[in-house]
Formats: sequence, structure tokens, C-alpha cells
Amino acid sequence: MTATNTSTASASDRELVITRIFDAPRQIVFEAWTQVEHLIRWFGPNDFTLPFCEIDFRVGGSYRFCMRSPEGEDHWVWGEYREIVEPGRLVFTWNREGEGGKIWTSTVVDLTFIEVEFKTEFNLRQGTFETVPFCEEHGIGWNQAIDRLNNFVKATRLPYGRKSI
Repeated sequence: MTATNTSTASASDRELVITRIFDAPRQIVFEAWTQVEHLIRWFGPNDFTLPFCEIDFRVGGSYRFCMRSPEGEDHWVWGEYREIVEPGRLVFTWNREGEGGKIWTSTVVDLTFIEVEFKTEFNLRQGTFETVPFCEEHGIGWNQAIDRLNNFVKATRLPYGRKSI
């Protein structure tokens, strides 16, 4: 008998959706995602650094990041920008490398930035993951990174509620 891989998980179980509200204008939040000098200050899970960050920010352009864990383990991600609507939407591929450069997950990330009374409603949608555990693992990492992004945009506050990066 031949073994087969099957999954009872639906596509919706393998899609990640995160929504947050930032107390910052959407232009600020958008720029934090699109400029190397900002990404290196917040991107990645808690206590991770971003020692390598290269982006060619245009439709068809690519990005490549190295997220380094506190233990010194490198996690490489790269992809291509598919859609850029400044400051409202970013769509890009997400390829996560494992040992020896082998891709262990490949998905599409869709970010929206909606201005709501001088705040930003932020939505992240990523999928479809190959497995539910891959989706759950990314959910943990993204939530930590988005918390770091929130702290980053808060730290840019100027007098009288104005923000600037």
C-alpha cells in the first residue's frame, strides 16, 4: 500500500488573519513597512534582530531579510512585491528558508492600511499555508512583530500628537 499525504484542515484553517489599530496616521505605519531604516528597528519576533535587510520597493521588486534569534540562529525570508498602493496596501510573496536554503513555506502576504480618525486600522492576511502548525507558528511571530511595530510608531510621537519617522 502506498502512503499518501492528506489533510482534513480547510484552507481557512491555514490562513492567518490579524487586525490591529495603531494610534498613528497610516502614512507612518506604511512607511515603517517600506523603508530599510525603519524595518531594522522593529521587524521580527521579540528579541530578534534584522542584521540583513534589502528591499527593492517597486512592483516586481524583491526583498530579502535575515531575522536573527537571541540564540544567534538566522531565519531568512524573501519575496517579491506584487502590489503597492501607497499608503493603503502591500501585497508580497513570503518565502521562508530552512536548512541549506530549502524553502519550507511559501505564501502571499496582503497588508491593508485604513485611516480611521487619525489612526490606522491594519490588516494582515497570509496564506495559504501548507499546514496548520506553519500557520500557527507564523501567527505567533507576526503578532510579536506587530507589537514591536506598535512600540516603534509610538516612539515617534512628537508634541501635540504629531508623528514623524
